[in-house]
Amino acid sequence: MCGIVGYIGKENPKDILIEGLKKLEYRGYDSSGIALKNNEKVQVIKSTGKIKDLEIKMRNIKVIDSNIGIAHTRWATHGIANETNAHPHTVGKVTIVHNGIIENADKLREKLIKDGIKFNSETDTEVACALINKYYQNDPVEAINKALKEIIGSYAFGIIFEDINDKLYAVRKDSPLIIGVGKEGNYIASDIAAIIKYTEEYILLDDNEVVELSNDKVNVYQGNKLIDKKIEKSNLSIDEASKGSYKHFMLKEIMEEPMVLQRTLNKYLDNMEEIFDVSKYEEIHIVACGSAMYAGMIGRCLLEEKANIKCYVECASEYRYKKVIYDRKTLVILVSQSGETADTIAAMCKANEERIDTLAIVNVKTSTIAREAKHCLFIEAGPEIAVATTKAYLLQAAMFSLIALKAANVKGLEKNYNDVLNEAKNLPKKLKKILDDKEIFMNVAKDIKDCRDAFFIGRGVDYAICEEGSLKLKEVSYIHSDAYQAGELKHGTISLIEEGVPVFAIITDDKIKAKTESNVIEVESRHAKIFTITNDKTIKDHHFRYLVEKISDYFQPILVVPPLQLIGYYTADLRKLDIDKPRNLAKSVTVE
Repeated sequence: MCGIVGYIGKENPKDILIEGLKKLEYRGYDSSGIALKNNEKVQVIKSTGKIKDLEIKMRNIKVIDSNIGIAHTRWATHGIANETNAHPHTVGKVTIVHNGIIENADKLREKLIKDGIKFNSETDTEVACALINKYYQNDPVEAINKALKEIIGSYAFGIIFEDINDKLYAVRKDSPLIIGVGKEGNYIASDIAAIIKYTEEYILLDDNEVVELSNDKVNVYQGNKLIDKKIEKSNLSIDEASKGSYKHFMLKEIMEEPMVLQRTLNKYLDNMEEIFDVSKYEEIHIVACGSAMYAGMIGRCLLEEKANIKCYVECASEYRYKKVIYDRKTLVILVSQSGETADTIAAMCKANEERIDTLAIVNVKTSTIAREAKHCLFIEAGPEIAVATTKAYLLQAAMFSLIALKAANVKGLEKNYNDVLNEAKNLPKKLKKILDDKEIFMNVAKDIKDCRDAFFIGRGVDYAICEEGSLKLKEVSYIHSDAYQAGELKHGTISLIEEGVPVFAIITDDKIKAKTESNVIEVESRHAKIFTITNDKTIKDHHFRYLVEKISDYFQPILVVPPLQLIGYYTADLRKLDIDKPRNLAKSVTVE
């Protein structure tokens, strides 16, 4: 959520900042702004709406020549989305942009008002800006550190001081921010994608380390002490951060699934010792949000069914606040694409404080969760730009398949271990074959694009898949959609079924397929339109049936999910919606 990019160097920052903001649009925003500084002044330009609206505004005014700038895309939290609340904010000699939430902003605001400060906005960011300005006495690092001692919450700040013409400052806590190290200048950014065009080298900041950037130097302070920091090198390519020939990032990322699945499987299939062994644990808590949680639901089904390990799936925003009784040998598995999901980080901290083992399944190796979990397994999704996750979710599910397979083998419960491993090696080809049927799913989208409601039903692992299929449809097409355990239909939900309502039935489990079929007949008798995805040729073709190949239970979900992703995508495309940036949604949810 929100995005920060900043630059100091030999070039005029205006175009660099705007281009950087465009690379961060996937994070979600409702306003944007830019601050440029030269030797005489700081110029702030802000706009509601899209970045293109900010560009139009900049073309219609005289923009100063400068060598320092910070820019921001804002997701409204404190205060509505308008130009006054948009970032950057200026108080006195300080101008800042901010990602995160200042939890004690109201109390700080009251104190600052008593000191004579007048606030223009409703934001917590302006409060932080005023606090830094209060302590500023010609020593920026000292002022920032003093302010941080009073601030409670999460933040990534980019900071300009009006009377300092050759420095840009930044600091972070519980919110992502990296420092780009370049030949023509230095950068700050929420994501390496914003600056990869200019540099591959970056520095990771730990919490409350203050960085001072000049044209050709980066100083990092811990308190008032100058410290050394390692310069990392990104393997992200410019091509990976662009749509290429695809209409939307979401479609590109779905079509990349065979490639990234191959990349992830190559890493582990011949080195299963690299897969963390969960067989010694008596209980597993899978903690995540959104699609990652639904991948965890697949994991729970496999771990319980195949490895005989008691397993719970918990919503991170609930888990972090509930009383958890760790009375058995427990492992907490954290699942997050970005590794910066605020609620999942808090859940991890809760487990760490209780000295409970933690395992992260994460895509971004430099993320907070990757650095602070006790153990890590990395998926190889590459950058995922579309807000609606597709390839990362698929790889999270695949990782749970590998974890369950290893645990079952270690416990002597899987007699066909080598056969399953060999079958997994052919998964990318099988997946590509399904994606090549995209016209079939486009026709399904034509069939449902004008509907008001849709329902997904299944049992066991099929229900877990339904949750993700339903989420994909509603988050990009804005069609109201719900997933239900098929057996629960008769306990109330069936009252919503009427003529023509699309009902997607997932049927892959031989043990309970007859039960799900009976539920399908129930809704069909209410004149629902039935769309079935199954691996069983004997399942009746009602309105629509798509057959996937029957493979090992461990990996069957990998072939079932992509059709649902494509149906969601094509439905949204036919409805002419902003697929990569759905309304009100953000990619990396770094606030509660």
